[in-house]
Amino acid sequence: MIIAVASDHGGYELKKAVKEHLVGRGIKVVDLGTSNTDSVDYPIYGKACAEAVASGKAELGMVFCGTGIGISIAANKVKGIRCGLVTSVEMATLTKQHNNANMLAMGGRTTSVDLAIQMTDAWLDTEYEGGRHQRRVDMLDEM
Repeated sequence: MIIAVASDHGGYELKKAVKEHLVGRGIKVVDLGTSNTDSVDYPIYGKACAEAVASGKAELGMVFCGTGIGISIAANKVKGIRCGLVTSVEMATLTKQHNNANMLAMGGRTTSVDLAIQMTDAWLDTEYEGGRHQRRVDMLDEM
């Protein structure tokens, strides 16, 4: 599995910690930036990660900014992306289970490393239910 990750300056430290965890799980990670805490524009990084997922260069993507809000909006502008902003393990589970999210967003200023790792694992370890949810996922993909 290949997961693309990207962040702005506000999500950089959390991205680093989650990236290390992913590598520890044996997952190949493609880091699309940023590479430090110098101020940058989150739309650039949200789009780059989303395009990597939409094109098939990565199977999944994870994006990080100060709150996760802006970078998730940027990612969701790319056709074929279903990026869920999560703040709890339950949300991480449900975004995969019900929405088949192919990207996850988190906030570096709002999320602890421990919670981020728990949410990452919940998202990765949860199976999409399909069934009654598929019609809605199809609708999202057609937008």
